[in-house]
Amino acid sequence: MNGLAIDTSTYVMGVAVMKDGELAGEFMTNMKKNHSLRLMPAIRKLLEEVDLTPEQLNRIVVAEGPGSYTGVRIGVTTAKTLAWSLNIPVVGVSSLEIIAQHGRYTEGVISPFIDARRGQVYTGLYQSKNGIVKRVRDDQIIQHEDWLQSLREEGENVFFASPDMDKHVEGIKRILGEAAMIGGVTEMAPRPGELIKLGMEKEVDVSTHEFSPNYIRMAEAETKWLAAKKEGQS
Repeated sequence: MNGLAIDTSTYVMGVAVMKDGELAGEFMTNMKKNHSLRLMPAIRKLLEEVDLTPEQLNRIVVAEGPGSYTGVRIGVTTAKTLAWSLNIPVVGVSSLEIIAQHGRYTEGVISPFIDARRGQVYTGLYQSKNGIVKRVRDDQIIQHEDWLQSLREEGENVFFASPDMDKHVEGIKRILGEAAMIGGVTEMAPRPGELIKLGMEKEVDVSTHEFSPNYIRMAEAETKWLAAKKEGQS
């Protein structure tokens, strides 16, 4: 079973390839550069390195969001285009579920998050049993301070990982104190190798045409457009 994984949902751009059921290679950068210009060259290069052609792929896996609207859109559009042209399925994985894998060997619960501006984060709650990470509270957008207060009330140790940790680490330590476990520098970014593993294990539940991103909320421009439209009708 051969698969290609794509993640552009944050500043991290990740590509991974599974060949004959094994992780054959992964490529990842974490910088503020245009994903749309760099993604396809990275895919081509990685496929060449592992001696695979696009026609040998059996599945495309993509980080479906939440995250940057533009980033998620680039990744999902590329994944759907490849899947459609190759006539193979596309499978989506939560961007938060990918990050949560860093906590697979920690006790307590796991809180991956992505900054959503204005004090908000995309987050969810996960827990690991025997090295397998499962979601225990749905992915959502919430004021991070409210989320942290709710975690403190539960009284469990919490492992945090995020590519945006620098913006929130002080608040985490202030509210949760010693109950907060902050991941190391290599445990902040979503790894494409984790994405391909998760995606190859998932069932294909929708057709390529029906597959859509999980933004969790509408883009700001769309929200303003709908509000203006509603005001005009009234």
